[in-house]
Amino acid sequence: MDVKMEKKIKHYSSYHKTLLVGEGDFSFSLCLAKAFGSASNMVATSLDSKESLKRNYSRASTNLNELENLGCTIVHEVDAHTMGGHPLLQMKSFDRIVFNFPHAGFQYFEDSSCQIDRHRGLVRGFMNSAKKMLSKFGEIHVTHKTAYPFSKWEIVKLAKKVDLFLDEEVPFVIWDYPGYINLRGSGYNCDGTFPIGASSTFKFKKD
Repeated sequence: MDVKMEKKIKHYSSYHKTLLVGEGDFSFSLCLAKAFGSASNMVATSLDSKESLKRNYSRASTNLNELENLGCTIVHEVDAHTMGGHPLLQMKSFDRIVFNFPHAGFQYFEDSSCQIDRHRGLVRGFMNSAKKMLSKFGEIHVTHKTAYPFSKWEIVKLAKKVDLFLDEEVPFVIWDYPGYINLRGSGYNCDGTFPIGASSTFKFKKD
């Protein structure tokens, strides 16, 4: 029997069934797919429609084409709060569910309590939805800035409220993911990057 050799990049394995949520130009998905040499175990999603992605992100078309050639399942217009109910995601379970730098959009200043509440609502809704899609020993990964005002999101406390616990927090280093470009994803400069600064990948498991 032909058994493919496992390939890894940081916390991720080609053996994992991986769901990527809230992708911008899909550069993170493509980074993993290239490291694995295949994306057959990956589902990558965006909140945006395909047309909107191509309009807003200069590299989206190229990245999507490469992912499709590597066997990735790509699903657009997926709301992080209700993704388990999407027709293409129903009844599926994943070993890793990944949301990098979740952001509810630029409506107020980042240190505004209203803006922080919007972010917290996004993360809490995502976690509650993702928890129902985890395999028995699966993990939810949220990569997030840890300095003020982002620390005010208190994502570990949010996780506890939906019966998830923090298994590990590891520093996020963008150079570990060749080709990944972190994008603002909202506003007039949505295709521009933002300073990551102090950030971590928080790994959550079912309680």
